[in-house]
Amino acid sequence: MPTQTDLDATHILASDHRLVESLFSKFESSSGAQRKADIANRICDELKMHTIIEEEIFYPALEGKIDESLLKEAYVEHDGAKLLVNEIAQGNPDEDFYDAKVTVLKEQIEHHVKEEEKQHDNMFQQARAAKVDLEDLGKRMLEKKEQLQSLAKKKGGLPPAELRTAN
Repeated sequence: MPTQTDLDATHILASDHRLVESLFSKFESSSGAQRKADIANRICDELKMHTIIEEEIFYPALEGKIDESLLKEAYVEHDGAKLLVNEIAQGNPDEDFYDAKVTVLKEQIEHHVKEEEKQHDNMFQQARAAKVDLEDLGKRMLEKKEQLQSLAKKKGGLPPAELRTAN
């Protein structure tokens, strides 16, 4: 019997969060420049895809329905993370600050995840309370994510993350 895909947008995003958290743990326990680079590049790709589906699909659906300051902060937090994602993706594990950049990225993501799903009155709770159609959003997010995963596997991979809030 086939299993049904969980289409709840918040569950999809939380699953992405768990994946990236596990990749950060693997990075921390790894040795060898190539192994670290492979894991860091996977983290970067996962975060690029995650921020795209949030910024193009999830966040716009929440506008006017949840605390506006929480949404604005999320966009700015994304841009801060994207700066590091681009530096790590273009960097080399032998560089002086490579591991430090991955560590700071991990800390930024932990803070962002807390605001989206863990702290009291978080973004996911507000989305549910506002009766946002999380299943429809989830379907759209999974479709976009499939496109992005296909692009990530092609030669050249995903382009650098684009900043949204910088002037």
